[in-house]
Amino acid sequence: MTAPRAHPSFRTGQLAEMLGASLDGPPDIELTSIDPLDVAKAGSLSFIRSDRYARRWAASSASAALVTRGVDVPGHDPSARALLVVDDADLAMVAILDAITPAPDLPPVGVHPSCVVDPAARVHPEARLGPLCIVGAGAVVGAHTALVARVTLGRAARVGVGSVIHPGVVLQPECVVGDRCILHPGVMIGADGFGYIPGQDGAPIKVPHLGNVVIGNDVEIGANSCIDRAKFGSTTIDDHVKIDNLVQVGHNCSIGRGAIICGSAALAGSVTVGDGALIGGSTALAEQTSVGARARLGGGAQLIAHIPDGETYVGSPAGPAKETMANYAAFRRLALTIRELRKAIREQS
Repeated sequence: MTAPRAHPSFRTGQLAEMLGASLDGPPDIELTSIDPLDVAKAGSLSFIRSDRYARRWAASSASAALVTRGVDVPGHDPSARALLVVDDADLAMVAILDAITPAPDLPPVGVHPSCVVDPAARVHPEARLGPLCIVGAGAVVGAHTALVARVTLGRAARVGVGSVIHPGVVLQPECVVGDRCILHPGVMIGADGFGYIPGQDGAPIKVPHLGNVVIGNDVEIGANSCIDRAKFGSTTIDDHVKIDNLVQVGHNCSIGRGAIICGSAALAGSVTVGDGALIGGSTALAEQTSVGARARLGGGAQLIAHIPDGETYVGSPAGPAKETMANYAAFRRLALTIRELRKAIREQS
């Protein structure tokens, strides 16, 4: 069994200087790992973002913690351990992870000898094509983009500048991926949309899907997710959208700028998701439903209607969070309420 790769070590004073943090404790504590408070050990750096986490500090074995400014940490002994006070502990942790994350393993600049590149394709001289990639006629690969291995670009598919396309990704014909995107292993862009109509003999008749998928800039799509091509026009994923693993996006969907879609969500055809919306994991969105800008759909919910801008919906079928949770609480008491009602009727008769 191979151990996880080790993190570089930091001393608390170095880390405080890097983050611009206020240091409450010794500057020479060596930090060799990053761990949650509950499992931290000597040498661990942890994080405290709220009073709930702060109450765990005294019992934790962590040597140091990032603390969001304004959070009081009871039981802290600055002679033995260190707190690094920052504006936002989560953002500071991201900065640390960025600093210690190794660069991705990308193929060298150029085209690997095992690739099959159509003469009518255009591959920028500074692109990186790893083993067994296939680039179809009229396809375009931009500067500094990496097709890591076994990537397939269909006819007239295009990938912009500085994107990383991981092994096993497929872009079907005429689909477009923008600049600085990350597509994780097994992503399928431009599979046929799922559309059938009943035939006279009862056998379903397939509806052709002649559109494409257009993905904007700075989009990240998780492993084995599928974005279906449009029936006509385009299925669109706007800039800065983040999609988790195993997500299904149906034909003619429109995903707004900066939206986040969590794992195993399934969006049927022609769903609209507004800018900055959050779709929870294992959700199901029925055909032609919509989620407003900055709205939220809770995990496991099933949406059959529209969520207004900024609202939070949960449940199955999904409804406004407060109303749905109140209904759920009442439903859990339903059997008891019926028994109490029957008892009251008997006593009055």
